[in-house]
Amino acid sequence: MVACAVMFKAVPVFALIDCNSFYASCERVFRPDLARVPIVVLSNNDGCVIARSYDAKPHVKMGEPYFQIRHKLKQQGIVAFSSNYALYGDMSERVMSLIESMVPTVEVYSIDEAFADLTGINSLEQFGRQIRAQVLRCTGIPVGVGIAPTKTLAKLANHTAKRLQAHTGGVVDITDSAKRDWVLRNTDVAEVWGIGRRMKAHLDRMGIKSAMDLAKADPWTLRKNFSVVIEKTARELAGTPCLELDEPDPPKQEICCSRMFGKRLTELAPIKEAVATYMMRASEKLRAQNSLCKKIRVSIRTGMFNPEEAKYANGVLVELPYPTNDVRLMTKMAVEALDRVFRPGFKYSKAEVLLLNLCQPGEYTGDLFAVAQPSETDKVMKVLDQINSRWGRGTLRAASVPTNPDWGMRREMMSQSYTTKLDQLWKVSCN
Repeated sequence: MVACAVMFKAVPVFALIDCNSFYASCERVFRPDLARVPIVVLSNNDGCVIARSYDAKPHVKMGEPYFQIRHKLKQQGIVAFSSNYALYGDMSERVMSLIESMVPTVEVYSIDEAFADLTGINSLEQFGRQIRAQVLRCTGIPVGVGIAPTKTLAKLANHTAKRLQAHTGGVVDITDSAKRDWVLRNTDVAEVWGIGRRMKAHLDRMGIKSAMDLAKADPWTLRKNFSVVIEKTARELAGTPCLELDEPDPPKQEICCSRMFGKRLTELAPIKEAVATYMMRASEKLRAQNSLCKKIRVSIRTGMFNPEEAKYANGVLVELPYPTNDVRLMTKMAVEALDRVFRPGFKYSKAEVLLLNLCQPGEYTGDLFAVAQPSETDKVMKVLDQINSRWGRGTLRAASVPTNPDWGMRREMMSQSYTTKLDQLWKVSCN
């Protein structure tokens, strides 16, 4: 008699945890007086609207230029904030750390979204509400939780949780087929993850109007007419998992850091300061992924949309003497290269640093007699990053990087760095 063991694989369950109006929510955490006040957040240099609280959305469109709507915001009682990315990044880390402590596996998808593997967990909706309550209690950030058998359906469940928040309480579980079908029938195909405006137009012509229509469509036809991505989307909507939680991203092959200046620059010296500042940030990213850089491209340009300003844009490629992550060497060569592209008589609006030909230590095999990065450099860079990680970015920096440059981005309405600067910590008065 032969004994047979049958292995049953657990049915996969995914959750998408998404912060509600994340940038606006971050601003409210330390401003309880704005709990019921509509908020918008502006892009770099206070250019246009990039985030809105729910109560601001009926009055303000995404992308509206601030200078055009300044008076409308005041009339509607809407408060505008300059983007405070240090605050948003730190709050994101806090939210994601909490989520990671509560679930077996997490894929951080963006600054305000994370997929979680809930396979094998019982009472899924209750567990989703625990996640939501814990994140809100510990960070002050409200989140929506969508739970489903696939990542695409989890996205859709999350969308439904937010769209019908008064009824759902911010959590929707559609692992049940009846609930799933209701969501699919009542969701426009444009709301499906990965379906853009052009694809919606194509699907409309095929009679695919709702998410349910797409779920029932023939996957092979979709693949033939469009792509394997749309095929996988349809299969995921039908309940077949095609997307796993991602592995860590491979190291980037290029790293870019660029910013608009807060004002037009006509002299070379402040532009060199800006390039040194951007190089500091780019080199931090380089070392964070344990890469070395072989080439640098430095470029500058004027404003391209003002008809009254003369136009000029130019860049230069710099070959480094050896693959390196040494911010001192990279800054020196990038700043010196500016002499070759700067032209007087122009009003410059932007500079960019691009790190090219990246490789991992040990991957590069050059000439036997070629100079390599000294081992002492690795130790210095490690200490530099450790100090800046502990005490804040820029604590230890090149002398050419100013603390508060007058060319920095306009942020006239920026909130305090409540969580990243000791002198700006939230103060609570006790009577």
